[in-house]
Amino acid sequence: MSAADRLEEARELLAGHPVVDGHNDLPWALREHVRYDLDRMDIGADQTGALHTDLARLRAGAVGAQFWSVYVPCELTGDHAVSATLEQIDIVDQLLERYAGELAPALTADDMEAARKQGRIASLKGAEGGHSINNSLATLRALHTLGVRYMTLTHNDNNDWADSATDAPRVGGLTAFGREVVREMNRSGMLVDLSHVAASTMRAALDASAAPVIFSHSSARAICDHPRNVPDDVLERLPANGGVAMATFVPKFILPEAVEWTNRADENMRAHGLHHLDTTPRGMEVHRAFEALHPRPIATVSTVADHLDHMREAAGIDHIGIGGDYDGTAFTPAGLDDVAGYPNLIAELLHRGWSHQDLAKLTWSNAVRVLRDAEAVSRDLKARTAPSNATIDVLDAPAAP
Repeated sequence: MSAADRLEEARELLAGHPVVDGHNDLPWALREHVRYDLDRMDIGADQTGALHTDLARLRAGAVGAQFWSVYVPCELTGDHAVSATLEQIDIVDQLLERYAGELAPALTADDMEAARKQGRIASLKGAEGGHSINNSLATLRALHTLGVRYMTLTHNDNNDWADSATDAPRVGGLTAFGREVVREMNRSGMLVDLSHVAASTMRAALDASAAPVIFSHSSARAICDHPRNVPDDVLERLPANGGVAMATFVPKFILPEAVEWTNRADENMRAHGLHHLDTTPRGMEVHRAFEALHPRPIATVSTVADHLDHMREAAGIDHIGIGGDYDGTAFTPAGLDDVAGYPNLIAELLHRGWSHQDLAKLTWSNAVRVLRDAEAVSRDLKARTAPSNATIDVLDAPAAP
């Protein structure tokens, strides 16, 4: 079969089993680029060159459901982090209202299926970083009420109750309050997202969680030894937990040769007074100037497929998915340049012998099932337990001498 035939087969498969993508940072990109002015950056129009995401390219990529990240950086703390998260939630709601014919609000697995039948893109929200709740279980529940259906326990820095993958270990995974956060997420029906957390935190959360967990955008550490990726022993626990690990496309997490290059590129950004995640025109100008002097190792569709092959072997076909991290990274793999690229990945997996049944699980069924299972756990816990009003001051108080 020719490459063109495989691509056509991939598109036909995706027409029935579209992609559920676990993580897209469009809301933060809209904040950074135009301070949420949707007239100045209209995703109903072609945004190629400015964003990885617009409606036409979502359609071209056969995206059927998207978790929109309501991320705020770790530099925002306390009530500032909470209010910025609310602003992020608000812009997703504005997008859903403005593009109602294309984007469907989704809170449940049934909503995702209904949107697919309507031909609309199911739109869910995911909070990225436990600092967003300012150590408050009531705030956590309020985010759920506002439509947030997963929370990543940390971002790049530790918080008061959980260790991050990219910070010095401080609490050894999760504190007592951190375990209470996981339990309250289970009770609320909010998925526990273990991307960005330390391996010790992954294991502690799996021990604490009564519901399936997810990794909204992480790949295999055995293929690329970056702390943001998932070790094999954690992948191997997903069948018992019921969770799903969603492979990301960020080159520095998937291509070993890109790790050191990206570290130097990030340092260059900071030397120019910019955040290393800055993808504004000014930020990309600095990135491109660095790249011109120091050629960038290029990840490809095949690089991502290598991770998925390994993740399928370690976790099983029922426990993997896709989380591209578009508009949250300066660089993307060749062939997966933006949200239109998913058919290229499916074509590569067809070339590697993946069955249609397995690909349908990867793209759609696994992600829908994990949310449905979390909903079932939530119903059971709500029938038996009251909301927790525990505080970090009490649960994590130093032991008496």
